[in-house]
Amino acid sequence: MITSTTRRGVLAWLGAGAVLPMLAACGSDAEAYPVRFSDEEWRRRLTPEQYRILRRAGTERPRSSPLDREHRRGTFLCAADGNPLFSSAAKFESGTGWPSFWKPLPGAVETSRDHALGMARTEVHCARCGGHLGHVFDDGPPPTGKRYCMNGAAMRFRPA
Repeated sequence: MITSTTRRGVLAWLGAGAVLPMLAACGSDAEAYPVRFSDEEWRRRLTPEQYRILRRAGTERPRSSPLDREHRRGTFLCAADGNPLFSSAAKFESGTGWPSFWKPLPGAVETSRDHALGMARTEVHCARCGGHLGHVFDDGPPPTGKRYCMNGAAMRFRPA
C-alpha cells in the first residue's frame, strides 16, 4: 500500500518531470532574442511596473497610461530596448483604455499563443527582447482588421 507521504512524493516528482521541460523551453526562447539580460539586470533597467508587464506578462489598468491619450506624430518604442514598434499613423481610438494600433512596424513584433486566462489569445512581444507588450485581436479597423492592444507601460513615445 502506498502511504500519503509516498503518494505526495510521487506526484511531486511527476509534476517536476512535466514542469522542468517547459521551464527549459522558456529559457531557450529567451536566449533566441538579440537583446537579453539576466532577470536581475532587467529588474535594474526597468521600473517595477515595466518589469511586471514586459518580463512577467502583466497588464496595466485600463486608462492608466498617458500613451493611450498620445496623439502626436511619432513612433512608439519598446520600453525595454528602444525597438521601434508602432507608427502613430497606425494608432486608433479603440475605447478599450489601452493604446491600440492596426499594424506594427515591419519586423518589430512577434506573436505566440497565450492560454493564461483559460482562453486562447494571441500575445504580442518585442521581436528584439521578447518583452510582453499586449495582445492582438481580430476586431480592429481596416485595412488589417487587427487591434494590437498594447500596455502603455511597455512602451515609450518618440515624437517625430
